[in-house]
Amino acid sequence: MKRLYIALLGALLVGCQQQPVAVHTTIEKETFEHSEKDLLHRSNSYDKETIISSFADQHPKEWGESVTGVKTAFHTEEHELALTFDACGGQHGSKIDHQLISFLNDQAIPATLFVNSRWIDENKEAFLELAENPLFQIENHGTEHKPLSVSGETAWGIQGTDSVEEAYEEIMENHTKITELTGRSPELFRSGTAYYDEVAVEVASDLGISVVNFTILGDAGATYSSNQVKNALLDASPGDIALLHMNQPNSGTAKGVMEAVPLLKEKGFSFVKLENQNLR
Repeated sequence: MKRLYIALLGALLVGCQQQPVAVHTTIEKETFEHSEKDLLHRSNSYDKETIISSFADQHPKEWGESVTGVKTAFHTEEHELALTFDACGGQHGSKIDHQLISFLNDQAIPATLFVNSRWIDENKEAFLELAENPLFQIENHGTEHKPLSVSGETAWGIQGTDSVEEAYEEIMENHTKITELTGRSPELFRSGTAYYDEVAVEVASDLGISVVNFTILGDAGATYSSNQVKNALLDASPGDIALLHMNQPNSGTAKGVMEAVPLLKEKGFSFVKLENQNLR
């Protein structure tokens, strides 16, 4: 229900003009009016000030990649693997790995793309093309690419958000940007560095957003060689989520993925986006 709310609220935020819904019966009209009132009620419950007030007295006890509330895999009875690619943005992270994207397209490999606000700003045309491609699911990789914290914790030398308000902004500013550009509200979030405290994760949850990390460190921040990327992916188990990058064309990521995918297919794997998956 929270996810439905966020999607509907996103549509309102961008001022979507839709044709009126035809009302054929009294029951349909009442249901529609009830839904509209419920949406307005929820919009008052999830605004910035309410979130800040709700978490004002909470103090985190956990810090890391797998704190309480973070999803790292998905339930499946099939031989399925989810490839996810971060686009981090910033001075050294705003390029596009065209070889990787072309391979995914040519081989019809679905993937979930976690995209940072700064990367979108530098690659708006390419971003819109990716968002229109049914192979790809666009999700939120934050506004300033910061670890998500309510107390300013640091990961890999990068200071995280230092309050509930900053955590909210790190999530919602890029959330709004993606919604305005694509007409679809992101349902998933991955922070810069993939570090969190459990209070910040709960903030995201109250916004109807699931925080998603990984079970396979696919390219270690695009530092792995192609052989290391391939070997990391070949260790996959059904329901794993692999973390890789699509913004470092000079890394070993593309070649490693290109070498691993046919071998994974031989092992019986298929590839899925994270949408509609039962995350755990």
